[in-house]
Amino acid sequence: MTYVKLGAIAAVALAVAAGAALAQRPDTRQMSCGEVRNLIADTGGIVLTTGQYTYDRYVSSSYFCERPYVARPAYVPTLDGQCPVLECGDPLFDEDRF
Repeated sequence: MTYVKLGAIAAVALAVAAGAALAQRPDTRQMSCGEVRNLIADTGGIVLTTGQYTYDRYVSSSYFCERPYVARPAYVPTLDGQCPVLECGDPLFDEDRF
């Protein structure tokens, strides 16, 4: 019986911790494009929420990408429309070709 209680307590604690971590990730939809770009520039690379169930890592340059990836153009939703930013991607795959 005590193992069941401990398991339930651990599950609740994990769910609370996961919710708190999610709440701390900046949401681009609640920021201006300038704020998003400044945040990326200040941190070099950061994970941002871009939708209810979506998030990604954005960088200020290829320096913040793991090899062999490079910084590639991307857009995130902001209060003032779509905002151009950079994300890490495969340098050999051009998504615009398909």
